[in-house]
Amino acid sequence: MNYILNAAGDPVAEPDVLAWALWFSSADRTIGRAELANDVTVSTVFLGVDHNFGSGPPLVFETMIFGGPLDETQYRYATRAQALAGHEAAIKEAMAASND
Repeated sequence: MNYILNAAGDPVAEPDVLAWALWFSSADRTIGRAELANDVTVSTVFLGVDHNFGSGPPLVFETMIFGGPLDETQYRYATRAQALAGHEAAIKEAMAASND
């Protein structure tokens, strides 16, 4: 299932593949981005596609850590609120791991 973000930034199902593709090609899907010390980046984005594949709530947001000891660590979420909280948690996790 494909999803877009409504005006409030919450995911809504978009059954029309063409409408989804048009929205996806021009939308700003960034939820959060943090550039940390030692070339570590934490990025949270709206995926637009359910990565839970029908097994539970749609996972349509993702946080990834790039660089450092947690390079390519990822977390997925169903809601914007979870994604925002997860982004902040991943920043703290990445900073702690870089200080070890």
